[in-house]
Amino acid sequence: MSVKPSAKARSGGGSQPWLHQKGMEIQEFGTVRQFPVGLAMETRMHSCQRLNQILADTQILYSLYKKCHWLMRGPTFYQLHLLLDKHAEEQLELVDKLAERVQTLGGVAVGDPRHVAEITVIKRPPDGVEEVPAMLSRLLEAHEMILVAAHDAAATADQKGDDGTNDLLVSDVIRTGELQAWFLAEHLVDTPLIHA
Repeated sequence: MSVKPSAKARSGGGSQPWLHQKGMEIQEFGTVRQFPVGLAMETRMHSCQRLNQILADTQILYSLYKKCHWLMRGPTFYQLHLLLDKHAEEQLELVDKLAERVQTLGGVAVGDPRHVAEITVIKRPPDGVEEVPAMLSRLLEAHEMILVAAHDAAATADQKGDDGTNDLLVSDVIRTGELQAWFLAEHLVDTPLIHA
């Protein structure tokens, strides 16, 4: 049963929300609007394409961190459980910064999880629980893929004069990713806790 808004509601008064609204797509993914940000359309288009790829992969990395956080096992459970959650939150902050940069350039940020899954280059993990070293290695591989893309995209943004994108990629994505990769890699070093 549909409820037809009263004349008062249609004129802006009343408190009945207009439910089940439909609308046309007003900007296609992969396009940029003209914004007065001092950058050429071609530069903004290129940056949005590169940022959206890194954004999709970062959203997957965030989800991988949460999965590993929930499924952690073994004697280092507590430390890794906390560390992975901290890293996940930092990745989530990067997701927001990347999406806002795409929007700032007049683009459309990739946000639908199904769309993200279509364009990510990060391999899907098994549905079940992997051994801890495999989980950490999977996170490291994802980090490296994002870091390689971010270094390349930052260099291109610098060449094209897109200082904002370059700064975001270097100051946030790369520095955060490198630090997190270091923390993870050190958990895969096989050293004795004490010497006999």
